[in-house]
Amino acid sequence: MPVIAHERTAMAKSRSYNLLCPIARALDAVGDRWSLLILRDLHAGPARFADLQTGLTGIASNLLTDRLAHLTAEGLIEKVSGPHGAMLYQLTDTGRSTRGLLFALARTGAQLAPVPEPRKPGNLRTIAVTLAASLDLVIEADTRLDAELTVDDEPFTIRVRDGSVTVLAGPNPAATARLATSYDALLSAAAGIMPFEEFAAHHATASASDPGALSRFTALMAAALAQLQ
Repeated sequence: MPVIAHERTAMAKSRSYNLLCPIARALDAVGDRWSLLILRDLHAGPARFADLQTGLTGIASNLLTDRLAHLTAEGLIEKVSGPHGAMLYQLTDTGRSTRGLLFALARTGAQLAPVPEPRKPGNLRTIAVTLAASLDLVIEADTRLDAELTVDDEPFTIRVRDGSVTVLAGPNPAATARLATSYDALLSAAAGIMPFEEFAAHHATASASDPGALSRFTALMAAALAQLQ
């Protein structure tokens, strides 16, 4: 038996619901604490172990190691070599298919009362999957856009092509429209606490080499954030 298959079998025996149900099988793979949040952050692009640990405020190194091994054994993530020999984790095709699941959870979470004194994530890779999925719902098939959203000094590349949206951590040199804001302001606008008009006028800084692109980007952001309300 291949090593990965053996590891998957051993882990499944110790964690499995052992039910003939696809939902139960999915929970075998992603139902442990932190697992979905690891997948959430990897939707922002490949990441080093340290990047994931920084973003997942409160996770212990040994627990992150365990979760990464389990998700790898389940075929949801894989290790790849990055620049300068760095080891990175990235989503597989199966891992990328969790976008809709994570967005549905974000929508549900937005309707629940917040926990008292929640901690902010150590980085904002957290926003990529929700933003991408919400933009997916509002773009037209022929929309084409290269933009950059900076949140608390962390830039994100936003690329729209042929009815598909990509949101990745990191700057976008090809951006023709840029918005910069704070995490708190973005959350308030997404929750409907702050009207988007107020957000755009007083809590976001815009720049563009193409005014038309900025107008399209702003309109798309307004429509996308409304999907969470």
